[in-house]
Amino acid sequence: MMTDFRGELAALTAAFLWAGASFIYARLGKQLSPLWLNWLKSSLAIGFIVLTMGWMPDRSDQLSWSNFGLLWLSGAIGIGFGDSVFFAALTCLGARRALLLEAIAPPLSALLARVFLDEQLSLPAWIGIFTTVLGVAWVVVERTPDQAPLQLRRGVILGLFAALAQASGAVLSRSALAATLVSPLWSSLIRLIAAVMVLLPVLVMQRPTWQMMQPLRSKRFLAGLLIAAFTGTYLGIWLQQTSLKYTATGIAQALTATSPLFIIPIALLTGEKISLRAMVGALIALVGIGLLFSSSS
Repeated sequence: MMTDFRGELAALTAAFLWAGASFIYARLGKQLSPLWLNWLKSSLAIGFIVLTMGWMPDRSDQLSWSNFGLLWLSGAIGIGFGDSVFFAALTCLGARRALLLEAIAPPLSALLARVFLDEQLSLPAWIGIFTTVLGVAWVVVERTPDQAPLQLRRGVILGLFAALAQASGAVLSRSALAATLVSPLWSSLIRLIAAVMVLLPVLVMQRPTWQMMQPLRSKRFLAGLLIAAFTGTYLGIWLQQTSLKYTATGIAQALTATSPLFIIPIALLTGEKISLRAMVGALIALVGIGLLFSSSS
């Protein structure tokens, strides 16, 4: 019998899309505040999901109020708070350093799932998680830009908060998805609406000025926002929810955290040189991915 790897494959695809989107968001974040950037990309992703449901009807079966609350809380924490602080970390650290800090989310997710969901992982799965994280960290540390460490401490703190929020959001989503027949598309919609509604009062209290919104007059900025929102948020969150529905939390998060590996081909396309150390790190992470797939078979 063939093993169904749709959860693992969804997580890897989400990692690939998030890698490219992170580069775009890092540039957009220099022009627009993290809170507004998060609200806009989440709102656009909601629009994409609604269009998808119109073209491909999807039902949300057996979703109790308690599970709806879990998904809502997951969106408020993981997207509303988590993405906002991640975008702030992007502007301080750059895409590679920020993604490195996200690499601590998989073992944290696995530990939280073990405590709150009683989710058991085999020894090969644990070894695969830490091997994958090790390979990712090896790649990103070597590829870290050598600019002056401006706002480094603030960026690290924000990145750690983002990883904690991501792990918490993943565990909350997994709790709801594993216990119901709700589709990943519906869970994505609920989480994104929660994030938008949580952010809106904060944005209103900030009293945005015309000057703050100036980047939205740029066609190049809007094009980048649309591309990043479609790939990294709409497709990325849909795929992440799919992975959490069909595989264990720690495995899904470990595979999603391979985003920095996909930065290597992006770097090649932009003319950067790839060192032997980066290649070795990628191989280490691939070994970890292989262990995760074997532990699921």
